Amino acid sequence: MSIVVVGSLNMDLIVRVPRHPVPGETLLGSDYETHPGGKGANQAVAAARMGGKVRMIGRVGQDAFGTQLRQGLRHAGINVHAILPIHGPTGVAFIAVSDAGQNTIIVSPGANTQLYPENLSVAEFEGAKVVVLQLEIPVKTVVRAAQLAREVGATVILNAAPASPLSPQKLALMDVLVVNETEAEALTNQKPDSPEAALEVAHSLQQHVPKVIITLGAQGAVWVEAGSSGYQPAFPVESVDSTGAGDAFIGALAVALAEGQPLAQAVRLGAAAGAMATTVVGAQPSLPRRDSLKRWL
Repeated sequence: MSIVVVGSLNMDLIVRVPRHPVPGETLLGSDYETHPGGKGANQAVAAARMGGKVRMIGRVGQDAFGTQLRQGLRHAGINVHAILPIHGPTGVAFIAVSDAGQNTIIVSPGANTQLYPENLSVAEFEGAKVVVLQLEIPVKTVVRAAQLAREVGATVILNAAPASPLSPQKLALMDVLVVNETEAEALTNQKPDSPEAALEVAHSLQQHVPKVIITLGAQGAVWVEAGSSGYQPAFPVESVDSTGAGDAFIGALAVALAEGQPLAQAVRLGAAAGAMATTVVGAQPSLPRRDSLKRWL
C-alpha cells in the first residue's frame, strides 16, 4: 500500500442556515442531508481520488451509518479490511453551513474513541510510503501509528486537527505537520494571522517537526523545511461550502509526497484541491479527482 490513513469515520448531518446562530438563539434551516465524513475517511477518499493506493484503519459502530461508511470507502477503491465494526454508535458530525459558505461543526466521536494502540499491527503499515494521521482518534493511538510508520520507513503526515496541544516528544515522531491558524495557535500560543506571521510560527514549529505547513484559508498557505520556505497564494474560487477543503488539501499533499514531488509542488497541489473542494456542498462529495483538478488548473 502506498498510503495508509489512520483516523476517524463519521456520518455528517448537514443543514444550511442563513447565518450561524448566537448562543441561546434558534434558527430555521434547510432540510438536513447526510454525507459520509470524518477527517480520516475524508482524507482517505481525497488521496484515492488523486490517484493514491489507500488503506484505511479505523472503527465504526454496528449500525446503518457504519455499514454505509464502509461500503462508501470500498466503492471509492479504498482497502477497508482494517475498518472494524464494534459495539456502540458510529461517529456523527453535526454541521451548519451558512449562506456565506462558512461552517460550524460539532462531532460526537462514537466508535472513533475505541481505536486503541493495541489494535494496530505493523503488518497493516507494510509497503506504505506515507502514513496520514489526525486527532479525531485517541492521541495515544496516533502516537503508536506514527511509531509503526517509522518502523516501515514511511513518511508521517500529522494533520493536527481538531486543535489540541501536543508535547514536543509527540511532534518529534512526525515528518510533516499540517495545521490551520487555529491549530497552529493551539500548539504555539502565537496567532498566524498573515502569511508573514505564519512563516514565523512555522519556523518555531520546525524545531520539532522537519516540515511544517500552515494553511490560511483565503490567504493561501506557507511551508517550511530544512533550508527553504515558501508561500502558496490561494486559488480564487466562488466558495459555497468549506467543509472538506482541509481534507482535500491533505489527500493531495499525501499523494504528491508519495510520488516524490518536492514540498513546494505538493503544497500547490494541495491548495488547488482544497480550493476546488469549496465549490461543492459536503465533505466527501466535494473532494476532487486528479483529472478534474488538472483540467481546472
